[in-house]
Amino acid sequence: MSPRLTVVVGVTGGIAAYKAVGVIRALVLEGHSVHVVATEAALRFVGRPTLEAISRNPVATDLYEGVAEVRHVAIGQSADLIVIAPATANTLAKLAAGIADDLLGNTVLASTAPLVVAPAMHTEMWRNPATVANVATLRSRGVTVVGPASGQLTGADSGPGRMEEPDVIVRAALRAAGLSPRLAVSAVPEPVADVVVLSERRRANEASRRPRGGVDLAGKRIVVTAGGTREPLDPVRFLGNRSSGRQGTAVAAAAQARGAEVVLIAAHLEVEPPEGVELIEVQTALELQEAVTEAARSADVVVMTAAVADYRPAVTRDAKIKKSEAGQHLTIELVANPDILAGLSATKREGQVVVGFAAETEPDPSTLIELGRTKLAAKGSDFLVLNQVGWEQGFATESNEVVVLRRGGDIVMEASGSKLSVADRILDVVV
Repeated sequence: MSPRLTVVVGVTGGIAAYKAVGVIRALVLEGHSVHVVATEAALRFVGRPTLEAISRNPVATDLYEGVAEVRHVAIGQSADLIVIAPATANTLAKLAAGIADDLLGNTVLASTAPLVVAPAMHTEMWRNPATVANVATLRSRGVTVVGPASGQLTGADSGPGRMEEPDVIVRAALRAAGLSPRLAVSAVPEPVADVVVLSERRRANEASRRPRGGVDLAGKRIVVTAGGTREPLDPVRFLGNRSSGRQGTAVAAAAQARGAEVVLIAAHLEVEPPEGVELIEVQTALELQEAVTEAARSADVVVMTAAVADYRPAVTRDAKIKKSEAGQHLTIELVANPDILAGLSATKREGQVVVGFAAETEPDPSTLIELGRTKLAAKGSDFLVLNQVGWEQGFATESNEVVVLRRGGDIVMEASGSKLSVADRILDVVV
């Protein structure tokens, strides 16, 4: 059974504060002792009685309450985990600068516990160079940044800046503390006005049209592979995988939004590609190898998101394999497909960046990282994006959770959230 943690949830003054209720509830249901530290501004969005009822503990707000027991230090000292959701642009700036002018700031400075922040703000604020620098500073100190997601914001606008869903935040927070959720955590119901689910095509197209502060990939040519290859057994059947191409198309859309010229090499996408990219459609691993090898000659960056079959049938039948002929047991000889990522890494030009992806089913986080390091050493790419997959995780889902390793095996970034927000984080590393 997982240990019971003392979790401090910091709630700051943004409209997304109502979602903090879902974070608190999920942590309580997981069996942890949850203590809310709210800013004065947060209580203008969510009432104290609500936070106390859900957390089952009094809410702390005043820096000068409990002076005799030195509460402004004691809360942080007793915490096993601190989660700030939502984390406004103002909060991120104060955390980066070490400012402690309220109880939440003092709590963070007085704690050695893992710190997890879930940003929430408008797109322009999220992409402002000041916020970008503050987030980079926090990440460099080991702070886990969850999201933000891309979607409907407070008004009519839409884009990156929407706070991640409570279940995504809780999973990332518990992982930062070295635990896994015991329950299937879920968010509390949201107001109808905030439940706006964009289609993948609309989301990708909106991303491709949005200006980005500093279009930092302008003039760069980026090749992205997406989807899953299929290896034919006969005219009817094939060996394939469950990749939908969502993460790859998200990378293409994010790169285009940041000013890049994008070539998308697509294998059986289940989503529409973003408008305006150069699209090359392929079927098999060998076709993908030929296409990406050619496109990589003029690329500054290659991102190998596609799920490529490791093996293909030694013989492809010209006619359908009949059960009446094969009987109860059918033996098919498979031969290895070429290692496309290793080939690209071995032949890349000076200054070219190659990013690989590795999907693994290993449930233990530390073992998963070691698998990734072994694979990165074998592939020779500059970066490896490692994500855990399963029956209901990774493939064909709207969200993703990744760890990025650089050559040598160091972890340079962890991200979770919508696949578009994860794509932007991956590109941050590339830049």
